Amino acid sequence: MEVFGSVFGVLSCVGVVLLFIVLGLSRTALQVIKQYERGVVFNFGKYSGIREPGLTFIIPIFQTMSRVDMRLQTSDIPRQEVMTRDNIPMLVNAVVYFRVLNPETVIIEIADYSFAIRQYTQAALRDVIGNSEMDNVLTERESIAEAIQKIVDSETDAWGVDVESIKIQEVELPAEMKRAMAKQAEAERERRAMIINADGELSASVKLNEAAEILGKNPGAMHLRTLQTLRDIAQDPSEKIVMLIPSSLGDAVSSLVDKKK
Repeated sequence: MEVFGSVFGVLSCVGVVLLFIVLGLSRTALQVIKQYERGVVFNFGKYSGIREPGLTFIIPIFQTMSRVDMRLQTSDIPRQEVMTRDNIPMLVNAVVYFRVLNPETVIIEIADYSFAIRQYTQAALRDVIGNSEMDNVLTERESIAEAIQKIVDSETDAWGVDVESIKIQEVELPAEMKRAMAKQAEAERERRAMIINADGELSASVKLNEAAEILGKNPGAMHLRTLQTLRDIAQDPSEKIVMLIPSSLGDAVSSLVDKKK
């Protein structure tokens, strides 16, 4: 009986161990691939195929599977100092949007495609901005970003990755350059204000000249204008103004009174 009991105990321990092994193998063998993922399967290290979303079976020990995210991904390009063609230093940062098109290639051909895209984008950014002048970088961000995107996308096609877009987020100039540009903008505003004032004075002088010609041809109109000016001045009783009224004004008023009689 004692021998039987010891044998039973050994068998129980072996059964428990086998149960844990089976559970572990089943958890490794049965895997769920999400809708936005693809599974790249290798048999003894050799590429075997692509597994689609859903429940899939992997033979433990003999097979391995790497998951690949097929969603649109973003990666920040850290701020870096770039020298333009006209020797102006700038601090530029950007963001790159990319998507995996070929999960087999992205696993087999490159170790870390996200890191590689960031590094290649940084190099392309330096090259494109280094061949551009400061004014173009500030005013033509979209065209510069498109040029960088084309350079990076042509290289990443071989990795199984599509670079959909690159956006330049911020361009920062040195402090002394900012002050110089602020002075230039202020001088430009003053120039425009002086031109507007000069145009207004020219237009006013033309109108005054035309008015003087019309009043000079009609003495009665000149006298009426003088009377209107006196009326406007008389509205403020706190001021005393002495004016020399021409004698012709009195003659004109007398003639008007005689006509009414």
